[in-house]
Amino acid sequence: MMVEDFGARVASVWEDLRATTRNLVERALQTPGAVGSNQTAANGGTSYDPRADWELSRLLEALDARAEEAGAVSLNAKQASGLKRMAETCAAMLQTQTQSAEVFAQLVMRAHRQHDYARIDALADVLSTRFAPTEICELARCPFPVARALAQEALAQAPTSVLLSLLADPIDLEIARDALERQAIDYGSEEARRIVSILEQADIASEDV
Repeated sequence: MMVEDFGARVASVWEDLRATTRNLVERALQTPGAVGSNQTAANGGTSYDPRADWELSRLLEALDARAEEAGAVSLNAKQASGLKRMAETCAAMLQTQTQSAEVFAQLVMRAHRQHDYARIDALADVLSTRFAPTEICELARCPFPVARALAQEALAQAPTSVLLSLLADPIDLEIARDALERQAIDYGSEEARRIVSILEQADIASEDV
């Protein structure tokens, strides 16, 4: 299959990719076991990096948009199969590598749209281990309800010390406080309950002033 067979938008995004990113996709398509590998790309000289993350996200968006257009602008069976295979390959690479809240939300929304609940569960499983607490807080502000709920649950299960450190950030403070309240109420954490009590007392003192 030629990328041009998937339409002008996909072809344009493909041409804008760095050669190393194209190499990552081609290698993954040729060798499914290579999906998610963080090894140096053959002949590329660089491994998966944040720019590759962004480029693959754009490519996946273009591929998915083309798939949604397929009803109005027909693809033959071979083209449709190739389009789906490339999109799933990009999604799998992002799922195993991304550390971006924005890309994570994209993957969750895509899985939800496809009713792929197993993939949503798999994404939820890596959230706490791969993403920085600040990235999870960003996800907790995401307008998409499913991604937001996954982030809120991950924070509620985070170590209380991690949430305590987030209280120093005015952007993440409210998200961290909500997670501490959940730990105190839903999980019965005494440490979280003490912190919430201190915060409430501070609020009262501030109102009195």
